[in-house]
Amino acid sequence: MNDTPGWTPPGSAPSDGQGSSAPQWSKDQPPAGQWSPPSGGPTPTPPPGRAWGNPPPQRGRGGHGAPAAPKPGVIPLRPLGVGEILDASVTTLRRHWRTVLAVTVPVAAVTQTALVFVQRYLAADPPALHTDATPAEQLEALSAYVRASLTELAPTTLVSVAASVFISALLTVVAARAILGRPVTLAEAWREASPRLPQLLVLSLALPLGAGLLASVGMLPGLLLGGAGGATLAFLGGTVAFLAVVWLLIRFSLASPALMLERQGIVPALKRSAKLVDGSWWRIFGITLLTQLLVMVFTMVLTIPFTAIAFAAGGGLSGSGADWTYLIVMAVGGVVSSALTYPITAGVTVFLYVDQRIRREALDLELTKAAHTPTP
Repeated sequence: MNDTPGWTPPGSAPSDGQGSSAPQWSKDQPPAGQWSPPSGGPTPTPPPGRAWGNPPPQRGRGGHGAPAAPKPGVIPLRPLGVGEILDASVTTLRRHWRTVLAVTVPVAAVTQTALVFVQRYLAADPPALHTDATPAEQLEALSAYVRASLTELAPTTLVSVAASVFISALLTVVAARAILGRPVTLAEAWREASPRLPQLLVLSLALPLGAGLLASVGMLPGLLLGGAGGATLAFLGGTVAFLAVVWLLIRFSLASPALMLERQGIVPALKRSAKLVDGSWWRIFGITLLTQLLVMVFTMVLTIPFTAIAFAAGGGLSGSGADWTYLIVMAVGGVVSSALTYPITAGVTVFLYVDQRIRREALDLELTKAAHTPTP
């Protein structure tokens, strides 16, 4: 793996921090206003613009009085704050809405159409039990309901993962161009992203499958033991597995942009993400969680009117044979919300990746050079 920082093309770079080149003043400086010249000599005249005892302001990256960072595109080329990352995602959607919506609207429409047919024909009815049902009958009915729900969930999950991979790949290219202030068409985004789609698909499937396997391993001993003790053990094992899954998902959350922008393989992209996240796990976790909460609230606000219309026109959803009007109206709401929220979540991931490389590898210098070259 190439360890030279780069963006054109985006190459991997070392994550080890470099020492600051800013001058460091001695700790033995005299207090301001209390330094006096040797007795008997004339009082020296301080240089213009500086008082004795006050060291000059440091210049450079992050120092007081540092010059404004260049901003060729949607972000200033310096370490970013939380608000700047979120604002950059929204700004990318606003500036490149034709390309972004040309990606998200068709994919969201296909996803919601598949969901409509799944809910219409594969949705599981809740178990109907008599009041005098035995525990064995209740367990059997619950098991049947879970199996039917998994049958419904499988095709929906596959379609959602495929849609997420396609959107993530193309929007990563759009966001990378937006950083440099360069427009990008749908054809250009597809040409750059399409060679990486198979690897991105494998990566996107490997992470949730690995998380599910880890959760199953954590709960398996308790499930095999059975009884009250087994239930307690399964709960504790599931809790530990859940915490481990969250830790791993955040640790590998930057693998997708590393794979796309640095032309990494799957395993090198995972290692690259782990290296970039190291030491910043809580910060990335907080920004990711905040983004998901904001997206959830925004989605709820957008879908409220569609839900009201769906219930008024179709009556509701009750297992198999759900009303078509209800499903179609809800699908339209899903297309609108997905088309607007997909770019936000994808953009936050890309800008977090860029922010980590700016903080660790001075990628802003490479981006500044790239912004002044004719080839993106």
